[in-house]
Parts: sequence; structure tokens; C-alpha cells
Amino acid sequence: MAQLSPLLKQATPVVVDHGEGTYLFDSNGRRFLDFTAGIGVTSTGHCHPRVVAAAREQIGKLIHGQYTTVMHQPLLRLTERLGDVLPPGLDSLFFSNSGSEAAEAALRLARQSSGRPNIIVFQGGFHGRTVAAASMTTSGTRFSAGFSPLMGGVHVAPFPYAYHYGWDEPTATKFALRELDYLFATVSAPNETAAFFVEPVLGEGGYVPANTEFLAGLRERADEHGILLVLDEIQTGFGRTGKFWGHDHFAVRPDVVLIAKGLASGFPLSGIAASRELMAKAWPGSQGGTYGGNAVSCAAAVATLDVIQEEGLVANAAERGEQLLNGARLVGDKTPAIGDVRGLGLLVGSEFTTADGKPDTATAQAAQAAAAERGLLLLTCGAFMNVVRMIPPLVVTAEQVDEALAIWSDVVASVTK
Repeated sequence: MAQLSPLLKQATPVVVDHGEGTYLFDSNGRRFLDFTAGIGVTSTGHCHPRVVAAAREQIGKLIHGQYTTVMHQPLLRLTERLGDVLPPGLDSLFFSNSGSEAAEAALRLARQSSGRPNIIVFQGGFHGRTVAAASMTTSGTRFSAGFSPLMGGVHVAPFPYAYHYGWDEPTATKFALRELDYLFATVSAPNETAAFFVEPVLGEGGYVPANTEFLAGLRERADEHGILLVLDEIQTGFGRTGKFWGHDHFAVRPDVVLIAKGLASGFPLSGIAASRELMAKAWPGSQGGTYGGNAVSCAAAVATLDVIQEEGLVANAAERGEQLLNGARLVGDKTPAIGDVRGLGLLVGSEFTTADGKPDTATAQAAQAAAAERGLLLLTCGAFMNVVRMIPPLVVTAEQVDEALAIWSDVVASVTK
């Protein structure tokens, strides 16, 4: 009898029968508040009726039309709709299936368009698990260990993770930018650097927001040296942070944006957006793939964009995110084991540390497991997996946030006695 790989470790013991909105229901009918959202994927909640209807209708017409062989209407409609929400000037799209594929497509575009070999990423960033994407990932060694040698030409600069350094944010930011300049002088000359890859909020790295000064510093250096600024919006895009794009909080202009996760409410779809001028500098034949731009996924993505806009989900993410962050901070303020609570919108992380400031993985994992027992599904992240993260769907209500916070407060009190 075949079984799943033993390397696939389950974060919760739940076997799901069905989902509805912010809830999952197991095979025994028990209801769980899902504050994982498929790691930020089910943006419109589980099985939103309009997304389901769009997918069902498309399945009856065309399931797959390979988009370098034939064109289909869902892909054309999605491309047009994304043009309404993409950052100014990013008017050319390439679609793929996963975040890793999007990261690798952006890497290829950066190197081919510039003729430069090097990429600079930032400590704690996550860009995927495939070889090139894992080579750019520094959120944890579990994503890259054991299959070296990794891809060359990737260099790592600090991210302004103030709590980790024990500094205030301005100090951490000045340090990060100073070290980036030092890296230019010692490791990767600016004229050999093709791109910066950075997340507006570190995802797997611990839910650490960037800031305006840091991203402005990257933009300034990118403009000065002809380097591309690639913003990985895979987890932060499509309203997740309370603005449509995570970088909207920081008034920064990207050259390339990576998209996936919340784009299609759970259907596999990812892509990169850049200017037509930049995209045209890649080599002919360098973009393609069998399943990219799948017709059903594209139809679901169009419906997702409709729901996000017409149901005001970006504004809801901002309001409910403020409620969630404030509530999580109240729990953290009365819990010495929680050293920091941070986030943007519906991305909220609570970092557990010991009395001497070291990462407290055991307590974080105990809290996450106890929450699942109480009917609240959460995940951990961070280099030491000591950050418990809350990622509810954008449709979450004030009452559901209150319910989750009440469970969280009780759980934290029980595991930190």
C-alpha cells in the first residue's frame, strides 16, 4: 500500500472533510477556525461561492489549454484585470504554477536582461524550494540543506530585523544598508549585481515587516547602479497586508513583482510582472511551461479579484489585521515568554523567547499544538520555528478574530505557567 513520504510532517492532526469561509471541518464534523489559510493561499476563504462557480463553469468548457500553443479567454481576462491592480509600469506578465517557479523566472529575467551574474538576497528571506529558489532562501537551513552544491552567484545582506539584533528599527535599518554597501565593496561589485530579491514582510523568516527607509535605500542603490529591485509579493500580495501590495505600505517602486498564493484562492497559479521593455530583454524561449496559466486557475483568479474588490477585502484585512495585531500584543504584553509581536494586516507573528532572550522553539510549538486542540489552526515560522503566525483568510470577521484571540490567550497562559 502506498503512503505519503514520511518527510511530510503535519502541522496539525486534522483530516479535513470540507471548508467554508474561515472554517475547516474534519471527517467527524468538528469545526476549526483556520488561521493558516493554506499558508496564505485561500484569500477569499474556503470555497467562496463565486470562485467555486467560476471554476465549475470553466471545467465544463476547457480545463487545460497550453498557453504557448493556444490562447484562452480566462488567461486574457486575468491579464487584463491584473493590469488594473499591478504597480504602475508593470504591464507584462508571465504565468507559472508555484512561487518557486516565479522566483526562478524572475532570476532568469534579471540575469538575461542585465548580463550580470550576481543576485543579492536578504537574511531571513524565503523564495522557494527548487534549487535556484532555495539558493536564494535564507529563512532556514531546512530549505537548502543536503543537496549542495547550490546555485552560485547569490550573496546575502542583512534585513532590518530589529528584535533579532536587539536594536531599535532605525539602528537595524542603518546597519542593514551599511552592510549592503560593504557587500558591494567586498563581495559583489554593483556592476556585477543583477538584482535585489526582497520580501516586503519576511514570511517564513518570522513575519518581520520591512520599513520605508530600508526599501527606499534599496531603490536608491538600484537606480544608481542599474540593479533590478524584485519584490517577492507571493505571501504579501492581493490584500493580505491591508493594502493591495505589501510594498504599498512603504511607497517603493519595484521593477519586478512575484505573485502567487492569494491570487487564485487555492488553485495553483503564480507569475511575475515587469515592464514590457524589461521582459523583452530576456532571451527568446526562456519563458514557458506546460501548466502555467491553466484555464481553470485563471478563471478562479478572475473571480478572486472580483471578490476582493466587490467585498472590500483589502479594507477588511486592514481593519481585522489591526484588531488581530492589537489583541496578540495584549497577550504578548502579559506573557514574558513572548518577546515580540509584529505584523502587517492579516500577517501576525508572536515570537517566543526564553528569559535570557534565546529562541524558545518548544513553547512556540506547544502553543501551536494546544491551539489546534482547542479548534484554532496556526503555524510556526522563523529560523528557529519559534514564531507562531496567524494568517486568516481576508474574509475573516471581527467575531472570528475575537474568538481566535480568546483561544490564543487561554492557550498561551496554559503553556507558559
